[in-house]
Amino acid sequence: ELPVKTHSKIALVVRKEKDGVRRYVHLGTGNYNASTARLYTDIGLFTDDEAIADDASHLFNRLTGYAPETTYHRLLVAPEYLHSGLIGLIDNEIQAAKEGKPARLIFKMNQIEEDDVILKLYEASQAGVQIDLIVRGLCCLRPNVPGYSENIRVMSVVGRFLEHSRIYYFENAPEDQRLYCGSADLMRRNLLNRVETVFPIIDPINQKRIQRILFTSLLDNDGAWEL
Repeated sequence: ELPVKTHSKIALVVRKEKDGVRRYVHLGTGNYNASTARLYTDIGLFTDDEAIADDASHLFNRLTGYAPETTYHRLLVAPEYLHSGLIGLIDNEIQAAKEGKPARLIFKMNQIEEDDVILKLYEASQAGVQIDLIVRGLCCLRPNVPGYSENIRVMSVVGRFLEHSRIYYFENAPEDQRLYCGSADLMRRNLLNRVETVFPIIDPINQKRIQRILFTSLLDNDGAWEL
């Protein structure tokens, strides 16, 4: 296997407590870096969820040993599963739109460049999925092309801090797959040539908090510009 860069932001603590061994996991969208933490806006999840802890343990075994057939229950991990997982969730929105249901995707990221994802988003637009992309930097997708991408809106927020969090919202996904955060942008290097971790936001209160970030960004009429 060719070596790939590990870009995941994940920490696992195994702790012996009175009632037994418990695992705590932190997953983030940004680096564990004291300097950039003062300048970047990022999101982190701290949890003792058993399924996520199992996935974290499997990932560290994969990184530190030889475990090529590793699978995961909750996490979308690149380079093996993230790309196909995102494509599948977009396909689910396309199917919902074809069935006449309201369908929506909201993605917030640094860059979008990977061709398969861009083509799939064009397909979703043509099926009637409403797509909002909040892209801080590079964007290789063309929105608002009649008959092709008229249901896609691309905007960028320029504020006091560098927008660094990656958030992916799928309106018709199962509740535990509706909202993801993580380390990966929609770029070929992130989806196919790095170790990345994208994690679900499962708790309803946390889902509302993350959705509020998305909808606040979409309503920005002061620090935002539209492509």
